[in-house]
Amino acid sequence: MIPFFRRIRKKLADDNKPIKYLRYAIGEIVLVVIGILIAIQINNWNEANKRREKELHYLTNIKTDLYLNIKQIDSYITKRNEQIESASTMLQHMEGMPIMDINVLNAHALNIYTWQRFFQINNTFQELTNSGNLTLITNDSIKNALLDIDSQYKKLKAEEDHFRFDTETLLYKPLYRILDLNPAVINYTFHASNGQAGENIKLNEAQYEIQNLLIGNII
Repeated sequence: MIPFFRRIRKKLADDNKPIKYLRYAIGEIVLVVIGILIAIQINNWNEANKRREKELHYLTNIKTDLYLNIKQIDSYITKRNEQIESASTMLQHMEGMPIMDINVLNAHALNIYTWQRFFQINNTFQELTNSGNLTLITNDSIKNALLDIDSQYKKLKAEEDHFRFDTETLLYKPLYRILDLNPAVINYTFHASNGQAGENIKLNEAQYEIQNLLIGNII
């Protein structure tokens, strides 16, 4: 491109010898300015492409994180539904439904006590905010949605921490003071693992009565 302009400029300069050098100098300046402008534009395009590549990389990873969170939440929902069924079964026993298998009863009892905490997978979002690269996300709707999710998660964690404190104070501490859960846990582990772990310890009626009392206090 520049050699082409040079040839045109030289031709114009040669046609008029008295002002040849003036035209030549002006032509050189014009060529330099054009070259600088083209270089700046190319550099801007390259920088824009790099920013876009980074943005797409972050968005792809955020999408992966969200799918992993959904999968984890689905697993938690399944577990919570199982615990609801166990609590319902224990209520039925307390209301007079006969106990057919004390091992099954023990499994329902321990299922109610099981506690799981949810930890959000947000490594990509944390990297964006900590590095100051959140501005790379050009779509304001996506950016605001990510900020809203982070805010809601913090609120839910605060509520979970409060519930955890209540559970430990009102349930776990009294339970550990009056009941040895070791036999029940060993028995539960044996049946939950199909005999691969734990031991098939026989649970007696006294153990059941204590568990029944404690579970009644929970529910």
